[in-house]
Amino acid sequence: MYKNKLFLLVFSLFVYVQFSVSQNNTNSPYTRFGYGDVNDANNGEQRAMGGVSIGSRSSASINTMNPASYSSVDSMTFMFDVGASALASRFSQSGTKITKHNANLEYITMQFPLAKWMGFSAGVLPYSFVGYDFYAKDTLLNKSGSSDSIASTQSFIGNGGFTQVYTGLSVNLFKHIALGINAYYMFGTINHYRDQSFGSTTTNTISSSDYTSSTRKTSITANNFRFRFGAQFYNTFDKKHDVTLGVIYEPKIKLRGDFTQIKTGVLNDTIDQNHAGYTDYRFELPSLFGVGVNYCYNRKLTIGVDYSLQQWKNAEYYSKKDTLTNRSKLAIGLEYQPNYKGRYFSQRIKYRAGFNVSDSYYKVDGVSQPKNYSLTCGLGLPLYNRANNSTTMLNASFEYGKLGSTVLREDYYKFTLSIAFNEHWFMKRKL
Repeated sequence: MYKNKLFLLVFSLFVYVQFSVSQNNTNSPYTRFGYGDVNDANNGEQRAMGGVSIGSRSSASINTMNPASYSSVDSMTFMFDVGASALASRFSQSGTKITKHNANLEYITMQFPLAKWMGFSAGVLPYSFVGYDFYAKDTLLNKSGSSDSIASTQSFIGNGGFTQVYTGLSVNLFKHIALGINAYYMFGTINHYRDQSFGSTTTNTISSSDYTSSTRKTSITANNFRFRFGAQFYNTFDKKHDVTLGVIYEPKIKLRGDFTQIKTGVLNDTIDQNHAGYTDYRFELPSLFGVGVNYCYNRKLTIGVDYSLQQWKNAEYYSKKDTLTNRSKLAIGLEYQPNYKGRYFSQRIKYRAGFNVSDSYYKVDGVSQPKNYSLTCGLGLPLYNRANNSTTMLNASFEYGKLGSTVLREDYYKFTLSIAFNEHWFMKRKL
């Protein structure tokens, strides 16, 4: 029976990998910059709490943000978590508003014990998403000094993203310390297309036949490993007060892979064009530091605070540093469960809410963007299975967020639904 379940889990991971490569996860013009929308890889429970996760340590949840948490898994438990989302984004520019919709499979993770003091986790997570399709119109003047002009239209299309398969290991040291490590294998391709075309207007000194439409395709392909290290320091005071301090660290790495740029069409001398070489570009992923604190009172009220910093400013992007900017994030979240042993279903529901504020890691026309923020809320609904004395948690979260500037503002509404299966796989049944 266990072999069949393991086969089903491995097959699910394979299906997710294939699905994640082909799906379009966003429609934001801001994913044109950097590596797109970089995902924090929070599970459904953490998303409802504003993304609080670094100090989270629970035997009923898979916390991939801090690998030190894996050793909290019960010695008889196998856990499996899968999440999906629906996203509605509204873009506002110069009084014009447009709404885009997406629905995606978000992640698949699993976790189980290797010993009473050791936990293991593996799964597939997103790293970044790219998806946009928009155009801009302009008028080109003749460089000869004539007042004649011709209409020009530039179209911008992008798709793809990076996916990461991870495995993680965590061990408990002494009674109040846990250490962990995640190893990620990243893969995927980001494509950017830019097309420039011209109107058919003909004047005395300028003609559309003097201009040839051009297309440029830029692709960045990732194919390499990276690591994350985590630690948690935890203790219980007076049997009612549980406190956990968590820290995470990721070193900066070079992004191995391929970079290609293909141009078709040639413009005449009325339009400047850069013909620099493209074979020597270097790309890096930044170092990451994070710290978080979680406090739980009597297994009812949990409050958490996280702070993280990604040093994108020191990472090379197209062989240049300072092209991107550092991204800091502050998250605050809480969870309340009236009575985890309550007789009534309503007493065992988990109520969650949170808030976070962060920086964009990219610049637009060389200018750093205003801070982004989001408000979150959600529920955790326990589904008890009497057959094997286990509890499955159905997590639902809603997030409202804002990013961008007054030039182009994005307001998004995201609904995430996840199911965390918690089964006793390693317990021998009595006849």
